[in-house]
Amino acid sequence: MRIALLGKIVGQMRQDAASPRSVVVSSRHAGVVDESANRRNTTLLSKLWCVAGAVLLVILTGCTGQPLFNSGPQQPTQVVQAAQFTKPAPKPKKAAPKPEPTQMELYEYIRSKLLSLSANDGINDNLEVSFDPEMSVLSVTQPDGHCDMFLSAIDTNSALWESADPSDASHPRGEVLRLTLNSASGKSARTCYDTQNRIDKSFTPNRARLFFSLAKANASPGFTEKMDKAIKKLIVQCGGAPEKQIL
Repeated sequence: MRIALLGKIVGQMRQDAASPRSVVVSSRHAGVVDESANRRNTTLLSKLWCVAGAVLLVILTGCTGQPLFNSGPQQPTQVVQAAQFTKPAPKPKKAAPKPEPTQMELYEYIRSKLLSLSANDGINDNLEVSFDPEMSVLSVTQPDGHCDMFLSAIDTNSALWESADPSDASHPRGEVLRLTLNSASGKSARTCYDTQNRIDKSFTPNRARLFFSLAKANASPGFTEKMDKAIKKLIVQCGGAPEKQIL
């Protein structure tokens, strides 16, 4: 069909070329040429040749099934090359680990809890707390004297939390929460002194104890877990052995 169309256009071009419009028109006087008609014929022939060339190009394109001037095959290569040079998206950076608290930070936390959650029964009250970082000694002052706790000698696996009732027959008292820590084998956990700064031998030297009001501790969410971590970290930083899973 496209070839027949091309033949028709070529035939039309021949007719146009042979028609009086394409021939140089003579005037009634010999030797005189109608230049205007000549220019019109030349322009018409040029347009027809352009149209014929365009139709021929379309026909050839339809026969081959592909464009004669096609830059398509280069496009996949360009896409692949662009993909090769595409940088992968950066991975999100992990948050920096939280730094471990220092000895003094741990001590300040423990001291604040011993004072703010202290019992008020006249026996187990925590009146003052101090810390000697050079000797690794935590001192707690109570109404009957004070005890020096040797942190580097404490066995962190021995921590035991329990409630106790310090009431007697004549003095009812509120329950206390008690943390007991034993010393490592062959070492002393504490030395206690009376109000006259004399050693009180009634206290067992191979275990140290810290006292809190049970009611106040229960009102502080997660208190025992936080205090347990704080005291064990302070013990380790003072030279004590870290906690181990034995069983």
